[in-house]
Amino acid sequence: MESALAAQSLNMQTPSIVPAQTALIVMHYQTDIIGLFPSVAPALLANTRKLCDAARAINVGVYFAQIHFSPGYPEVSALNRNGQGIRQLGLFVDDTIAPQLGRRATEPLIIAHRASVFFGTDLQAQLAAQGIDTLIMVGIASTGVVLSSVAYASDADYRLFTVKDCCYDPDQVVHDHLFSTAFDSRTTVLSLAETLVLLA
Repeated sequence: MESALAAQSLNMQTPSIVPAQTALIVMHYQTDIIGLFPSVAPALLANTRKLCDAARAINVGVYFAQIHFSPGYPEVSALNRNGQGIRQLGLFVDDTIAPQLGRRATEPLIIAHRASVFFGTDLQAQLAAQGIDTLIMVGIASTGVVLSSVAYASDADYRLFTVKDCCYDPDQVVHDHLFSTAFDSRTTVLSLAETLVLLA
């Protein structure tokens, strides 16, 4: 019943995608971040694994983005307040993409040193080389990597989808507000059920 309703809703509002021109960008689903949110991690991982597998089934490219630093955090500027907070936590040096998502060796791993998966990385060049103009974006946290990356991708003229069930922020009020304002104005906001229909 839920999938039928999702299909009806999707057909009324959302055009279809072209798999060869579409990429799923999975942002900061890495072990240190997952470990910060143990109560919600199982559901987030299960949802996002379903999304990854659905994308793989129709040959939509799956890209993983990880925030990472060298020992001693030489990439962190003293002027960057967010970076200094990360440094104090001592995270993102030895962690990996969450194994529950089953990342394949052929699926690109984008290493970033800032909140945006585009800043200082070759992600945009990789997408351009593959002729990709449509992005499905998910990540943790909504106020961090998702907000920064969606803002850049929108300015770069990508056609954007965000999947609310595969994003998370510890501030639920701000999370919901972003999806009803900033993300809704820049992307097509979908549920996981709607996205699975889109990828069917």
